[in-house]
Amino acid sequence: MAPFSTPPGTDLRIGRRELLLGGAAAGFALAVRPVAASTVTTSTQGLTAGWVSVPAADGSVKAYRARPAKGSGFPVVLVVQEIFGVHAYIQDVCRRLAQLGYLAIAPSLFDRQGDVTQLPDIPSILPLVATVPDSQVMTDLDATAAWAAASGGGDVSRLGITGFCWGGRITWLYAAHNPKLKAGVAWYGRLDGTASERQPLFPIDVVSKLKAPVLGLYAGQDDGIPMESVQRMQAALKAAGSPSRIEVFPGVPHGFHADYRPTYRAAAAGAGWTQMRAWFRANGVV
Repeated sequence: MAPFSTPPGTDLRIGRRELLLGGAAAGFALAVRPVAASTVTTSTQGLTAGWVSVPAADGSVKAYRARPAKGSGFPVVLVVQEIFGVHAYIQDVCRRLAQLGYLAIAPSLFDRQGDVTQLPDIPSILPLVATVPDSQVMTDLDATAAWAAASGGGDVSRLGITGFCWGGRITWLYAAHNPKLKAGVAWYGRLDGTASERQPLFPIDVVSKLKAPVLGLYAGQDDGIPMESVQRMQAALKAAGSPSRIEVFPGVPHGFHADYRPTYRAAAAGAGWTQMRAWFRANGVV
């Protein structure tokens, strides 16, 4: 199964040699190199794509935006980064969505705290990410949605959100934050943990507060998210009578959609992408 569907003529292939020698690898964080041979790239043909500046309460937030080049009133999908920032993979996810007719936009949510793309490894990144307040993230996502409506040609009455790893947790939280959100899709985001001043809540804590249905896409062999926590979240959703649900992909690791990493599993990535599209369609993000 292909990892995603795009219109005919879209070039999704890029080789390892081109990535490492042709400059494309510069789009990835230092911490995630070398880039895997499975990495794909999506053409900008027929798209308007690139970086924009989103006005925020304390200045501005840079964001990567992709949308069809012609038309307006596109459904909007907020794309939330991993801990590695808005690098080439997250940008490509935006282009994949844009090729399907969405205005997809990924705000760079760590910029006030530092540039994670220049850090050499995960132990260097995690302390910086821990300084990012959830309240700041929620406000920046609100500002990004407002920019999409006012300046980008988006229709936020059809607003969705999807996020990966760190962004998966944020997807659940944003679904409890924004009453205008139609649907969310969380890819293997942490569901519980130790609360702190900056991160006071986890998805398990906001089950009863979800304002939009969330589809969780989780790995059956995730070294960082125990299956016990997934089962507790599933039980909490069921007890609350929530329309949200979690799909577990057996035998795959954390990061199974991340095609630039060795954890990538094409079949699970493709199935998850298909489910995400169906979830958005079923819940008005179309």
